[in-house]
Amino acid sequence: MNSAIKVPIVVLNGFLGSGKTTLFRSLLAQAKKKSISVGAIVNDMSELDVDGELLGNTESVEENNSMLESIHSCVLSSAKGIKKLDEAIAKLMANQDLELIIIETSGSCHPMPLVEYFKSHHSVKLSAVFVLVDSLMLSHDYNYGEDLIKSMQDNMSTGKRDTVNLLVEQIMFCSHLILTKADRIQQEKLPEIATHVQGINPFASTHSVLFGKLKIESLFELEDYDFFKVNQLIEELKPIIELEQQGDRPYNLATRIIKDDRPFHPQRLWDICHDYLDQRIYRSKGFFWLASRDQHSLLWNQAAGGISLELIGSWRSGILEQENNNLSSQEIDLLKQKLSEENGRFGDRHCDLTVIGDKMQVDRFTAALESCFLTEKEIELWENKHEFEDPWPKNIVRLGN
Repeated sequence: MNSAIKVPIVVLNGFLGSGKTTLFRSLLAQAKKKSISVGAIVNDMSELDVDGELLGNTESVEENNSMLESIHSCVLSSAKGIKKLDEAIAKLMANQDLELIIIETSGSCHPMPLVEYFKSHHSVKLSAVFVLVDSLMLSHDYNYGEDLIKSMQDNMSTGKRDTVNLLVEQIMFCSHLILTKADRIQQEKLPEIATHVQGINPFASTHSVLFGKLKIESLFELEDYDFFKVNQLIEELKPIIELEQQGDRPYNLATRIIKDDRPFHPQRLWDICHDYLDQRIYRSKGFFWLASRDQHSLLWNQAAGGISLELIGSWRSGILEQENNNLSSQEIDLLKQKLSEENGRFGDRHCDLTVIGDKMQVDRFTAALESCFLTEKEIELWENKHEFEDPWPKNIVRLGN
């Protein structure tokens, strides 16, 4: 690529659980299939790099990990995050002849610092800021979007800043607005939601996308981001955002990490999920196992009032425990060698989850999840092949609204 030509950047922004990773994975898969050279940057505010690990296992980056840069343990819009972003872009530009760079921000990322950073960048150009907005969340929490402006006005009158400000300001800075999860609300309500969010940013192009199905070719047809339209907004917000940039947990958000080798009791986990969904736990995600499905590695993916469990693979320990695993002696020896490097109580089986939510609720939900792990007596039962009651559907599942 001609060094004088700036590489286009597309930012995927949006609140926690709005569907950014689904869209990101879809775009990377398309790039792989169509031989488009795309650099990827993913950000996670938690110490657990769940999204980075998922994307690292995507076929499009498995063969060339230099195309993926993961930034975790900070919010990309923080001072620390911007510094790491600069380093990530430099690495990608040094290692690849790129046609495009796509950035997935964390859900708590404010777009303004990113817009300011790219305004004067010498080797990349900002093509678009996509904000993904969860239609289901707007319908439940903000009366199909109507109450979002009212809540913002209440905050402005009192000087309060919370997730409402973040939601509204993400929309205000975007060039393209994508309504996600539109299949999970009444279809006649979708135009109502679109009208309310367009009232926040009438300049943004609004689209409804299901299951991350956005054609990657459309990203090359975008006009450059219009910085002029947000100049006044930046001027008004800059003193506030600069203060928020100094920390990594603005908007009354908190994160908690759960690490444990034990499996979840399937019935207790089911009950807790029903009790706690919609309790201002905005996002939780990670990897875990159930006592009733001890051969399978599962992905936990919760956003607001919905949760899905996805089968992502098999534990090595579970494969070896199968009497008829159809493995050669060489393959068995290799698995045993891999397992010998594990320090876990149950081989490679483990639970690693991150929980993000309101500071007042996140500890309660975390404690409730931890109560779902098997007790020592229940572990004895599991070791003796006890069959635990399992209400979860046998296929990939989604629980909630």
